[in-house]
Amino acid sequence: MPPSPSTRPQAAAPPLRDRGDACPGALRLHRAADGHLARIRLPAGDLTSRQAAVLADAADLLGDGHLSLTSRGNVELRGLAEGCGGRLAALLRDAGLLPSERHERIRNILASPLAGLDRHTPSDVRRWARELDALLCASESATALSGRFLFVLDDGRGDVAALGGDVSLLAEPQPQPGTEADGERPGPAGGALLRVGDDPAALRIAGPDAPRAALAAAEAFLTAAAASGSGAWRVRELPDGHGLTARDVAAALRSAGIGAAYVAEAPAGAPTSPPYADSAAPGIVEGPDDDRALSVLAPLGRLSVAQWRLLTAIAGGDGSGALRLTPWRGVVLPGLPAAAAPRRLAELATAGLVTGPASPWHRLGACTGRPGCAKSLTDVRADATAALDAGTAVPGQLPAGPAPEGLPVYWSGCERRCGHPHGTWIDVLATAEGYRVALVGPNSAPTAARTAAPPPTAP
Repeated sequence: MPPSPSTRPQAAAPPLRDRGDACPGALRLHRAADGHLARIRLPAGDLTSRQAAVLADAADLLGDGHLSLTSRGNVELRGLAEGCGGRLAALLRDAGLLPSERHERIRNILASPLAGLDRHTPSDVRRWARELDALLCASESATALSGRFLFVLDDGRGDVAALGGDVSLLAEPQPQPGTEADGERPGPAGGALLRVGDDPAALRIAGPDAPRAALAAAEAFLTAAAASGSGAWRVRELPDGHGLTARDVAAALRSAGIGAAYVAEAPAGAPTSPPYADSAAPGIVEGPDDDRALSVLAPLGRLSVAQWRLLTAIAGGDGSGALRLTPWRGVVLPGLPAAAAPRRLAELATAGLVTGPASPWHRLGACTGRPGCAKSLTDVRADATAALDAGTAVPGQLPAGPAPEGLPVYWSGCERRCGHPHGTWIDVLATAEGYRVALVGPNSAPTAARTAAPPPTAP
C-alpha cells in the first residue's frame, strides 16, 4: 500500500510568528490536561545535590510526585495545582535556580555531559556554559530570545553537536590547517568552532572568547529576525533572504572585538580517536586515576521522587555532590571512587533506572501522551510499556523488514511528535487507525512507512 503523506515529518517553509513565544518556564506555567507544568532550565544540565533535593521537594509537595527529564537536559514538574506558582518560585529562588527571573526561559544551554569525566576530554565546555549563562543573565537584549532558542556546547566528541543548536560551540584541542582567514588569524590551541543553525561553515575562535562569541551570535540572530519581520524564534525559521550564516556572525564578532577565522566546511560527526566514552550509554564511566561516574537513564524520561532522592543521596554521599542531566533523559553522577561505583549502580538498577546498554529501555522514548496531553490520541507510555512487556519496542515492522538495531525508538501520540530524537529514528506514531511505524531522518526513504499494530488504547 502506498505510504500516507503524513507518515513522516515533512520539510516546511519557515512559519510566520505573529505572536509571542509561549514556551513554559519556571515562572510561566503551562496549563496541561493533568494540571500545570513548569519547565526549569538547567544550563549544561548541572545541579548540586542541594538543588536536586529542592526539586524533589517541589515535585512531592506541589506536583504529581514525579520529575520529567527533557531532551535539552532540563526538568519538568507536572500536575501542579492552580496558584502554586509563587511557592514554587520561592523554592527555586532559594536554591539558586532562578539567578534572573527575566532570563529564566532563555537559559537553554546544552553541553556534553561527560566533559572532563572520562580520560580524553577537556572540561572547558562546562566552564564555557557557566560563563555563557552569566553573560545571558546580564544581557538586556538577550531577553528578546525565545524559550526555544538553543545553545549547544560540544567538548569535541561530537555527542551534542548534531542536536539542533541555534548557536553551537565545538571545542578544538588545537587549530587545524586549511582555513580561509577572513582577515583574522586562527585562535590558539584549545579554541572552538562556532556554528549557527544548519550552515556547514564555521568560525574558529580562541577558547577564552567562546562564551562572548556565542552571545554575539545570538544577538546577530535577533537583528536578523527583526529585519525579516518574521517573528522567528529560531535560526532555522529565518525566511529566505534573511538567513544567518557564519559570515554574518563574523562581522558581528569583529564589531565586538572578537577575532575569528572562517572555515568553509566544519568537521561533522564524532571523531574516531581518541576513544571517547559514549555519553548516551548507561553504565560506569572510567575517569582518570580512581575516579568513576555513573550514567543512568530514566525509563521513558520519568523519575519518581523516590528514584530522584536516591540519585541525590548517591551524589551527595559517594559522589562529588553534583548531578548532570543529559539530553538522552538521563543523569550522570560524577566523582565516585572505583570501589563504590558497581554497588551504587546496582542500587539504581534495583530502583528501576536503566543502568546498562543491553536494557530494552535503552533508546526507547515517548511523548507525554494521555492523560497528561489532551492532543494525544492515546496513552503512549502505557502502550510502549505493554509492547516492551510483549518482547518488542516496536509494534510491527518496517516494510523492508525488522527495524535496524541501535536506532532510537520514539512513540508519539500525535503528529507533533513532541520531544522526538534528532537524526534518524524509528517513529511510532498514533493515528485513528492504529500505530504507524516509519524510519524517519535525513537519509530515510519516503516509502519506509506503513500502518501497523493494534489501535491505540482508549482515552
